[in-house]
Order: sequence, then structure tokens, then C-alpha cells
Amino acid sequence: MSEIRLAAEARTEFGKGAARRARRAGFVPGVVYGHGHTPVHLNLPGHDLMMALKTPNALLVVPIDGKDEYVLPKAVQREAIKRTIEHVDLLLVKRGEKVTVEIPVNVEGELAPGGNLVEHVLNTLAIEAEATHLPESVTVSVEGLEAGASVHAKDITLPKGVTLAVDADAVVLQIIGAQAPEATEESAEGETVEA
Repeated sequence: MSEIRLAAEARTEFGKGAARRARRAGFVPGVVYGHGHTPVHLNLPGHDLMMALKTPNALLVVPIDGKDEYVLPKAVQREAIKRTIEHVDLLLVKRGEKVTVEIPVNVEGELAPGGNLVEHVLNTLAIEAEATHLPESVTVSVEGLEAGASVHAKDITLPKGVTLAVDADAVVLQIIGAQAPEATEESAEGETVEA
């Protein structure tokens, strides 16, 4: 995964008024914490941050005290209607450090004939990997699986250096049979409706 540089600036004003002014100026308030470091408050460029967060577990590089630091998004608060980013919490990470994150589970392949469906029991998979080498997602093949089959976490092939951070026997996907539509009950004959 490539790193994404953001030109953040230190935030000196706090409170709702300061946050609103920052958002009007195109910034998103954020805080960086971790490694026993004193939390650092930043204003991040709103559009660049929004684009960066389209990638799951994006590895961001932000300037803190004149030095570039690696951070991972931990919590993103969005406005309820417009879905714009209101605030972001970032976790400070170091090169070589192992972190636990959740990655999306993608499905490929054709199921066995018969109108079966794939049910996602888990949409994401918790994994542990080096902070600077996080996979964007994991792909699971359902080629030829029939109703009743399931894919467990231990069945998924993970990239080198990545380990599961979830129970190996956890069901990730299961194949369910197509259900026949229920026959509609015909109305009883001979009934009359009086006005």
C-alpha cells in the first residue's frame, strides 16, 4: 500500500467555533495519538483527506513538529445528511510495527448452478500486519460452491506477513439455497361483499 501525504497544519484554536471556522476554510479538524505521545491537534485539508479515506486503512503521512509521521485513520466522524467529514482520529504508527485492522472481503467466481446466493457473515476480516504493508482487501473464491457450503477465516489465503486477528473457525461467507416463492393463498370463492 502506498503512503498518502497530507499537508496538515497544527491547530491552536479549539471548540465548536474554531472547528466550524476550519471546516468553512476547507479543513477537517483531527487529532493524532499513540505511542505515549501527547495528542497532537491538526487541521487537515478536507478534499485531500476525503480522497485518501476512499482507500481502506490508508497509510497517511502528516507533519508533526516538523517531522513526517505515519498515521492510520482510527475513527471518522461524518455529518449525518451530507456525509462530509467532521473530525478524524489518527493513530501514530512506526515502520515495522504490527497493527490490527479490518480489511474488506471481496468475492469472485461463479456458484454452482441452482440460483444459490452468497451471504456475507463478515463484510470485513480482522488481520494483523505491518503498518506500512497493509493489504487493501482480501479476495475469496466461491467458484462451484453449493448451498450449505461455508468459507471460514482459516480458509482464506492471506498475503505474506499477514495473520488473522479473528477466530480461525469464524464463518466469513456461507452459501444459501434459493428459496421458492411462497404460493399466494387464493381468496375463498363465493364470498360477497355487502355495501
